[in-house]
Amino acid sequence: MSDNSLWQLVTVRFKEYTREPEALFWSFGFPILLALGLGIAFRAKPADVVHVAVANNGPRGQPLATAIRRDPGLSVELLTPDSAATALRTGRVALVVTPNGVDGVQYQYDDTRPDARTARLMVNDAVQRGAGRGDVLPIAERHVRERGSRYIDFVVPGLLGMTIMGGGIWGLGYSIVDQRRKNLLKRLVATPMSRAEYLGSYVISRLVMLTIEVVVLLGFSIALFDVPMRGSWLSIATIIVVSALAFGGFGLLIASRSKTIEGVSGLMNLSMLPMWVLSGVFFSSENFPHVVQPFIKALPLTATNDALRASMLRGDALVTLWPQMAVLGTWLIVCFAIALKIFRWR
Repeated sequence: MSDNSLWQLVTVRFKEYTREPEALFWSFGFPILLALGLGIAFRAKPADVVHVAVANNGPRGQPLATAIRRDPGLSVELLTPDSAATALRTGRVALVVTPNGVDGVQYQYDDTRPDARTARLMVNDAVQRGAGRGDVLPIAERHVRERGSRYIDFVVPGLLGMTIMGGGIWGLGYSIVDQRRKNLLKRLVATPMSRAEYLGSYVISRLVMLTIEVVVLLGFSIALFDVPMRGSWLSIATIIVVSALAFGGFGLLIASRSKTIEGVSGLMNLSMLPMWVLSGVFFSSENFPHVVQPFIKALPLTATNDALRASMLRGDALVTLWPQMAVLGTWLIVCFAIALKIFRWR
């Protein structure tokens, strides 16, 4: 009888989920559309040409422009000083080169822009070569473009982590609060069903749906963009399951006392928004200052993304990922322990 109760509850969870078109879109459609858009936007393509201007305020303007044009990575315009200043101010060019004195040049650029700093180095090299500077050492180049170093390879594990987080927090939290609001929890707790069966049905149904979501997202990414899977599938599956349980505990904790949909939605968004920004979904979390790195590394989504990237892109063994797994294990234990202690059925 107990097994039959658990099976009925799990079946109810699936019916609730599949009858919501929005839930299906956000679980399956949105991650795939995002991966498709980002994969196309950041596909492998020729290096960008940097646009610069030469302020043509004398006879030296044309020779400077000619010297800079020898670098194929630079596009040069000859402009009046006023037009060059306007082009720089509006972002049409990354750098303005102005003849300075008899032999010198002046570079005007915004040093907070990465493309402007790159333009400064490239232009200075071209100008110095035009003035007769030679290379002291022979230079050779070898361009390396391989799977694992592309942006799409970086972003797919982040999208997978975001999917795990959203499903764990929203999948459990929203449904539980909705049933509490409708007084269904109070009725269910009066039945022979045990509380462990009720909460277990959410965990089981979430893991089954997550398996489908992971297969769809990774299958799409591998088939269309050839995203590498260098780690063992067992390691990747372990990371996903532990992450899903950790976020499930997080969602249960948020929903343990909430009485309204508005209240739980606010708490969920408040919890997830910092992780969307800080945890390296679309860009590396290392971009943030060192002083906040300990806090960022302690977030469950950061641990999930770091572990997935290490396994998928570098092929790291699971044993080497113990710091990330320890973070996820801590969130799992603490969230479930507190949530089960303070959970309100009425």
